[in-house]
Order: sequence, then structure tokens, then C-alpha cells
Amino acid sequence: MRKFIFLIVLIAISCNESPVPEPDNLLEEDVMIDILFDTALLQASEAYMPQKLTDNKIRIKNYIYSKYEIDSATYYQNQRYYASDFKRYKRMYKKVSEKLEKLKTETDTLVTREKENEVLEKLPARERKFTGTASTKHQDTLSSQ
Repeated sequence: MRKFIFLIVLIAISCNESPVPEPDNLLEEDVMIDILFDTALLQASEAYMPQKLTDNKIRIKNYIYSKYEIDSATYYQNQRYYASDFKRYKRMYKKVSEKLEKLKTETDTLVTREKENEVLEKLPARERKFTGTASTKHQDTLSSQ
């Protein structure tokens, strides 16, 4: 019975304390979200076009350390600290996901516009002025007079 009570007390004490101590150089949550975003973006780039990062001599972790002016110990201590709180870390990753989705939407819009411009450039000049999607590059010559 004594062992059982000791075990209960030990579990209660260990549950009350944070499993990971707060780092000496604690990064703000928003900064950590930015770091996670940049890391996700660079890892996706590395998976999609690995040679591009190599050709440009970009190493993901070194880039992150340099951009945020941190060292590897600060990075790992903060990563471990934030990851120790599952709910908070999940909320942070949701924000990262939202930022990635926003960037994807913006990129898709730019790609669509670029494709539309390519199609317009292939059209003869007389057909360009009658299309409703004419860009500023291909304005109706009458409207500029």
C-alpha cells in the first residue's frame, strides 16, 4: 500500500511540473511560427527541386540560424520547449499551415495571370483589344488616347 501511495504522489508531482524547462533565450511564439514556416517551405523546396538549394549553397538549418540570428542550441531548446505543449504546438502548426495555404493561393493566382498573359501575347493584335481579360500590357490602343 505504501508503494502505491508513493507512486500516486510521484505521478501527481511529475504532472504538475513542465516536462521541458523554458529556454534561457526563449523565442516569441510568432517568431517560432515564422521559423517553422520557413523550415517547411525550404524542406518542400528541397523535396521538389533538391538541386536548386545545393546550387545556391543553401543549407536549411544554416539559413534559419542566420536569418533569425540564433544558434543551433537556441533552435533546439525552443523547438523542444514548444513541442512539449501539444495543444500549443498544434495551434502553432495550424498557423503555419494557414500561412502556407495563403502563399499557395497567391502563387496560384500569379501563375494563372502569367498563363493568361502568355495566351494574350500569342493572339494577333486585333484580337487582343476585344478580349475581356486584356492586361495593362495589352491595352486597347483607343483607350490610351
